[in-house]
Amino acid sequence: MAAEPIRAPNGIKEREKSRNFGSLRALMPFMMPYRLLMGGALLALISTAMVSLAMPMAVRRVVDNFDSAEGALLDQYFLAALVIAALLAVGTALRFALVTRLGERVVADIRKAVFNRVIGMSPAFFEKVLTGEVLSRITTDTTLIQSVIGSSVSIALRNVLLFIGGLILMLATSAKLAGLVLLVVPAVVIPILTLGRRMRKLSRETQDWIAESSGKASESLSAVQTVQAFTHETASRKQFSDVTESSFHAAQRRIKVRSLMTAIVIFLAFSGVVCVLWVGARDVRAGEMTTGALVQFVIYAVMVAGAVAALSEIWGELQRAAGATERLVELLQTDDTVQDQAEALGLPVPVRGDISLENVSFTYPARPDAIALDQVSLDIKAGETVAFVGPSGAGKTTIIQLILRFYDPQSGRILLDGIDLRDLPREAFRRAIALVPQDPVIFAASAVDNIRFGRPDATDDEVRVAAKAAAAHDFIAALPEGYDSYLGERGVMLSGGQKQRIAIARAILRDAPVLLLDEATSALDAESEGLVQQAVDQLSRDRTTLIVAHRLATVKKADRIIVLDAGRVVATGTHEELVAKEGLYARLARLQFTDGIAAG
Repeated sequence: MAAEPIRAPNGIKEREKSRNFGSLRALMPFMMPYRLLMGGALLALISTAMVSLAMPMAVRRVVDNFDSAEGALLDQYFLAALVIAALLAVGTALRFALVTRLGERVVADIRKAVFNRVIGMSPAFFEKVLTGEVLSRITTDTTLIQSVIGSSVSIALRNVLLFIGGLILMLATSAKLAGLVLLVVPAVVIPILTLGRRMRKLSRETQDWIAESSGKASESLSAVQTVQAFTHETASRKQFSDVTESSFHAAQRRIKVRSLMTAIVIFLAFSGVVCVLWVGARDVRAGEMTTGALVQFVIYAVMVAGAVAALSEIWGELQRAAGATERLVELLQTDDTVQDQAEALGLPVPVRGDISLENVSFTYPARPDAIALDQVSLDIKAGETVAFVGPSGAGKTTIIQLILRFYDPQSGRILLDGIDLRDLPREAFRRAIALVPQDPVIFAASAVDNIRFGRPDATDDEVRVAAKAAAAHDFIAALPEGYDSYLGERGVMLSGGQKQRIAIARAILRDAPVLLLDEATSALDAESEGLVQQAVDQLSRDRTTLIVAHRLATVKKADRIIVLDAGRVVATGTHEELVAKEGLYARLARLQFTDGIAAG
């Protein structure tokens, strides 16, 4: 398969419209709980700025009194300078410790908030956003914010104080020279504002490309065996390389603009200092000001120029942080297509397991023109075992997903014990459901933890009982460390059938009144399938069980079989009744039981 053409990451066009730092205000709710920390950091910052501004005054006294002052007085001046240096060192260290702690704490809270938001999003969200992009936002973007809160903001505030304080003290030292300096300020500020806008757009674009790159890498690595099996390594490498190069070129454009802005600002700032120094030197020769006053003024001028230069660099960091904040805020403020009611109803206790579909029609958000379910109505009684069969794309798995309320139907409603699922909190009614998915998920944890995922408070003995019921005990016990064996990422140490038995054990352990089996035995060999089928038969006796299967041998014992085709119910009955009707089910049965051909 050819690599997809490289396109601009999603959302860049819309994001270019925002040209200010307003998005950084979204960080305030995360910072306000740490007011004391912020106050301490601000106090240390102001103190160090004041100490820095006091240093040139001490230098002036030393210079002006160098020839006339007594040795003891000069010693006092130098001692005062040492005290100022010590205060500056302690204050700077304290400021660094406080703002760094604040940055780490705020970013940790942001990461948790973003993850907490995303982990509850319905599948429709992940149809549009790659998992790798979400991970990029949680890691790369929050690292940028941490750098800004824990460093750049405090440095920026310090330089603002030095800039303002330096200007005031320059005016007090020499109004004439200060007036000349102020003529230079507009020339410095204009390129900062002009190029800063461009910087922000390029910074946002760079972060988007990084996220796109992470998404491509995550997608390929999560399916590395498929990539290798189809010898797609070269195409995958090229695809990742193209996206990474696009990210690099976007970063290069940002670096060029930032370098240009820095060069312009520094040249204009220090050129102004040189010109002012030249005028000041002439005033000293003319006796209009003392040498110490000129030295004091020059130090303040250098401080002001350095502050402006530092602010020009920090401006770029703030631009990038503003872009990163926007991206994180997008995740936090994304509207989920599936929402719980503000005043949700309570689930009856105990849950019986009656399930009803009333004129349910549904299309997937990513495929709005393809009808997945078309006016489907079903009544499933508590304790009944119902199987769904039909060709691929008939809507079998869609019914499972709607019962779990991963999606809401466009019309109609689904009820559990007579209550519309939309009137129930999702977490509450999902606790009454156990799922064995078509593609079992194995976490990078031990076998016991993977099974206990079904019920976290289960004991080790309960886990073993569930594993035995799912015919998983023997192969788990044969692992190097038994139930404590690490199963690897996505269960790479297990076969497909072993993964499925772990998933079935997880569902058995959950012991929920509603059991959903989506091709639960499709990856099992004949012997394991027989053992698991016995466990499923035992498990389904006292609970509502919905089975999705292609292999009809799995569903023959169901109380009722629902035959679906193109999103519609085309037949209902027992195995024997449906075979006698000579319809779609009978045709599938002949293919599987007579010709031996699986209706995959």
